[in-house]
Amino acid sequence: MNAPMSKPRLTTSAMIASIASEGQRTVAAPFGNALVELAGRRPDIVGMSADLAKYTDLHLFAKEFPERFFQMGMAEQLLMGAAGGMAKEGFTPFVTTYAVFASRRAYDFIHQVIAEENLNVKIACALPGLTTGYGPSHQATEDIAIFRGVPGLTIVDPCDALDTEQATVAIAEHQGPVYMRLLRGKVPLVLDEYDYKFELGKAKLLRDGREVLVISSGIMTMRALETAQALKNDNVGVAVLHVPTIKPLDTETIVREASRSGRLVVVAENHSVIGGLGEAVAGTLLRAGVAPAFRQIALPDAFLDAGALPTLHDRYGISTEAMVASIRSWLR
Repeated sequence: MNAPMSKPRLTTSAMIASIASEGQRTVAAPFGNALVELAGRRPDIVGMSADLAKYTDLHLFAKEFPERFFQMGMAEQLLMGAAGGMAKEGFTPFVTTYAVFASRRAYDFIHQVIAEENLNVKIACALPGLTTGYGPSHQATEDIAIFRGVPGLTIVDPCDALDTEQATVAIAEHQGPVYMRLLRGKVPLVLDEYDYKFELGKAKLLRDGREVLVISSGIMTMRALETAQALKNDNVGVAVLHVPTIKPLDTETIVREASRSGRLVVVAENHSVIGGLGEAVAGTLLRAGVAPAFRQIALPDAFLDAGALPTLHDRYGISTEAMVASIRSWLR
């Protein structure tokens, strides 16, 4: 009797947080390198992590400025409490961990120690949304929903390496607490082709189109640009409005662009359909009395599967191919 065939095992490389397509231009460690360059001019900047410096690119800072780096161990609540103390002493802490650990384990410390006192702490967290295949323990699909309700907390969701580099500098200059979704490792570079410059609190229209307006943040802006190019072949004009700052939201630009008549408005985000950019935009439009045809491309309100990232992105509708198919179906 033949032995039963074993199921093929996923390789680790298929499950880690790599969002770059094969052959795509990338930049290595844009956050880590930008922070090192910035810290060379800013002696007030310190780096802090919860045993994840290597996996958040903060190890580059630790190597360059060992006397200004603090390894707090696997204790995220202690990490946030200590960061608050550093800020009270006049330092500007850049704190890194995984987004799930900041949003779930350390929420109360961020809320009470950092945000309530408006302390100058910059929290940069890797593995946002569905950028890892390791399952719900590591997939931060609800982090924006958790943090949007915290008064005074700025929320940033960069698209690519350029966005990440520029946002790092901008949040360092901003006075007050910031939560930034961190793209680490080899990060795609796309926005340099669109004469783009990050401005905190500002949305940017990257391309125009008559039939569809995609309002997006994070890696979904990259997907939106690819989708727009694909649909151009169908003679469908797709505008892409990149919203790197989720809070405070650039309501003026969003309302202006969504008010242009006849366009389908699609909000695309690497986050749960609950409580993220989609609902923020929908609330903004309703309060302004603007009511376009409206759709969302987002992750489902569910605990997601583990697996290879390309497979998961297709399964949950946030790949470029899935996005193209969804918009085509809505235009019929």
